[in-house]
Amino acid sequence: MDVVMLSRLQFAAATMFHFLFVPLTLGLSVLVAYMETRYVRTGDETYLRMTKFWGKLFLINFALGVVTGITLEFQFGTNWSRYSAYVGDVFGSLLAIEASVAFFLESTFIGIWIFGWNKLSKKAHATVMWLVAGAGNLSAVWILLANGWMQHPVGFTIRDGRAELTDFLAVITNKFGLLEIAHTIPSAFLLAAFFMMGISAWHLLKKQHVTFFTRSFNIGLVVGLVSSIVVAVTGDMHAVHVTETQPAKLAAMESHWETRTRAPIVMFAVPDEENERNRVEIGRIPGALSLLGHHDINAAVTGLKDIPRDERPPVLPTFVSFRTMVALGTLFPLLTIVGLFLRKRLLESRWYLWVMLLAIPLPYLAIEMGWVLAEVGRQPWIVHGLLKTANAASPVAASQVMTSLVGFILVYGLLGIAGFYLIADFARKGPETATENR
Repeated sequence: MDVVMLSRLQFAAATMFHFLFVPLTLGLSVLVAYMETRYVRTGDETYLRMTKFWGKLFLINFALGVVTGITLEFQFGTNWSRYSAYVGDVFGSLLAIEASVAFFLESTFIGIWIFGWNKLSKKAHATVMWLVAGAGNLSAVWILLANGWMQHPVGFTIRDGRAELTDFLAVITNKFGLLEIAHTIPSAFLLAAFFMMGISAWHLLKKQHVTFFTRSFNIGLVVGLVSSIVVAVTGDMHAVHVTETQPAKLAAMESHWETRTRAPIVMFAVPDEENERNRVEIGRIPGALSLLGHHDINAAVTGLKDIPRDERPPVLPTFVSFRTMVALGTLFPLLTIVGLFLRKRLLESRWYLWVMLLAIPLPYLAIEMGWVLAEVGRQPWIVHGLLKTANAASPVAASQVMTSLVGFILVYGLLGIAGFYLIADFARKGPETATENR
């Protein structure tokens, strides 16, 4: 296996593991801020207990996210030095703002929030949590803008053999990046909502802390329903933009080989890349792909055969990741709608509580598949249309990358076991039965 593929695998492993923690941090921070605000406004001690319980789960998750995220940025120098040298003037500026502004703000305010109990006023302490949530989501905004530039580069010129920033406003208003923000951050809220509902369901099945977890479940239910609808709407908008900017990705998403009008969607297919066809096709819906990509049932959609082989993404992983993401994205609003009808009799609806408990991993899977689609579907470009992945890796020996890849897997594996054990153990124990008055 060559150094490029090994470097891709290492970055993918680190990124996907890191992203097991990022969405929950983004979504749960806002939910905890909301709970603390409700406590300040009502004086209801249940909201204070909720703030501390869900806040501790947020802090465990945040710590794991920080540890796993730091290594990612180092890889731009160790594994992708040619990429950094070529586009660092543009890409590096966005990462620098994320690290020096948003992340440092978030870390500082988290410290104040942790140690500020009984030292700050109730309102000031709740305000700090809103600042934590805002800084964390702002950090995500800069990362997503950087990724959006890789997907659709704008605001630069090539000078002296490298990309140089010429229009920072164009970069931060890049439509691809803005659509990623509009799709990814609500996805984080959706994941946090299902995380909260799943843990609440476990305790409600055992009839523990019923008032506490019924209230938590209902908050998650509302957030989950709203965010699942937003995710679906922004996903549709994103698909239209991908059709315009990355036709090869759209064709691979649907395993669509022939350019044609009234292009169909095939619900299930087995792609045969070598022979440029699908071995199996089940559930053909005429015109649906034209409608999805162009909002016009008669529009023509470019097929993979009209794209050079060396500019096509791997079809099977792109197709499967897209199908998985869409299927789960359809399931989430259905589950929350059912929950709205059952919210006043949750204890009696044990089957639904079991479903929501078992559904905890599903938003994680959906989000991970979304990133597989975004990154694998962009290949063979690391910066779409500008720099190919094969030309971006560092000039190092494959054996060096293999060694570090094995090391990453072992360390991250142990870290993951420890981290998820802490989260599961604390979630299982439930909230404190009594809390000191504030």
